[in-house]
Amino acid sequence: MPLTVLPMLGPISVSESLVAIITICVVYLLMRLMRTKIPEGLQKLPGPKPLPIIGNVLEVRNNPHLSLTAMSKCYGSVFQIQIGMRPVVVLSGNDVIRQALLKQGEEFAGRPDLYSTKFISDGKSLAFSTDQVGVWRARRKLALSALRTFATVQGKSSEYSCALEEHISKEGLYLIERLHNVMKANGSFDPFRHIVVSVANVICGICFGRRYSHDDDELVSLVNMSDEFGKIVGSGNPADFIPFLRILPSTTMKKFVAINARFSKLMKKIVNDHYNTFDKVGRSQTYPPETGRELKRPSPNDFCFDTISTALSWAVVYLVAYPEIQERLQRELREKIGMDRTPRLSDRTDLPLLEAFILEIFRHSSFLPFTIPHCTSKDTSLNGYFIPKDTCVFVNQWQVNHDPELWKDPSSFNLDRFLTADGTDLNKMEGEKVLVFGLGKRRCIGESIGRAEVFLFLAILLQKLKFSGIPGEMLDMTPEYGLTMKHKRCLLRITPQPGFEFPGTAA
Repeated sequence: MPLTVLPMLGPISVSESLVAIITICVVYLLMRLMRTKIPEGLQKLPGPKPLPIIGNVLEVRNNPHLSLTAMSKCYGSVFQIQIGMRPVVVLSGNDVIRQALLKQGEEFAGRPDLYSTKFISDGKSLAFSTDQVGVWRARRKLALSALRTFATVQGKSSEYSCALEEHISKEGLYLIERLHNVMKANGSFDPFRHIVVSVANVICGICFGRRYSHDDDELVSLVNMSDEFGKIVGSGNPADFIPFLRILPSTTMKKFVAINARFSKLMKKIVNDHYNTFDKVGRSQTYPPETGRELKRPSPNDFCFDTISTALSWAVVYLVAYPEIQERLQRELREKIGMDRTPRLSDRTDLPLLEAFILEIFRHSSFLPFTIPHCTSKDTSLNGYFIPKDTCVFVNQWQVNHDPELWKDPSSFNLDRFLTADGTDLNKMEGEKVLVFGLGKRRCIGESIGRAEVFLFLAILLQKLKFSGIPGEMLDMTPEYGLTMKHKRCLLRITPQPGFEFPGTAA
């Protein structure tokens, strides 16, 4: 049989040559067919060249918000990377992100069909749902309606403007008592450990119409599962981007599936208990019975549960890191509110310094560096670049919050950037630039509740307590990167503000 010689392969037969040539042609044609045709007038997305199988994982590294911000300086506000075998479009820049999520909101309202998301709330989570037929929109509308009801209906006591204010205020005062007891026992406390339980209790009040003891096994289990969930989701699941890894055994994935199964089981138990007692107590609750029905599907994670507790924990650490700011905030509270009554949600307009402090925490810490990934619902374009349907989209909120074109000296912590020139009012236009809850149709449904919680919890804590570190110990504000960039756990101390006495300490 005639032979031919090919470099690197040695002599091969004519028939083998023909098979090789046909194979190469078929592969080439398949690649041509699979290649997305870019419409006339649009450009191909720029970005770094990916490696086989792993894509650009090595370039993204452990701090993706920093790596992708650096890439945006090279490739622009809209570029493409590849994570594993999946193309991902990265959006940076205030104008581009608002164009995509607000002006072209419908086209960027999807969620990518990731392998791990089907295990979250049985694939029906409001936050992570990949539903493309609109069911999530109806459920979202119901949940928003219920939240508005909860934030307007009268509480049990006339001293509170609504049920939400009552829940937060009572939980804030209980948190102070809890911190005092821990201080007496241990001499210091970890703020996150106790704040997260208080926040969870407010969310449980919204979802289930009741609060729990801080030592309640059910509540502690819920908090621990949420913490475990955040750590695993934040570290990423390689099987979401490299499909063949799904058939390989994974300890992390098994743990993730188990956490979600436990979480679903706990939610079903709580909801069933709620229904079983509804006829007995539902009509005497401070909000309409239908609220409980509307909120039966969303879970606490859908209401920014982790976002709120992380924000408050960062806030307390910033108060210790900047004692002069803590004193300014407490002076504002003394002058505007006094010590005779508990702060209310209606005090927000009278406390611009506190509002500016909260905005600067959101901006400076950027503890939510990215939104939950978006996905294009159809072929679209942005900034002249073609983006195919079902493309995963990362929104880099950290870049916007640290963009030197938007903020003067963005690395410094300066709450005055959000005040008017005379320092007497909040500069709302500046505040609207801060990204933390996302934008558009997938904006966090718990944003209004979250902002109210952060404000009222902080106002109550600042009115009653002074926070400080432990002498001789450096305050570590290095964030732990993940879905939420939590500060490293630290031990703090409290002392009562003048005019306030801890419960049980009066003479």
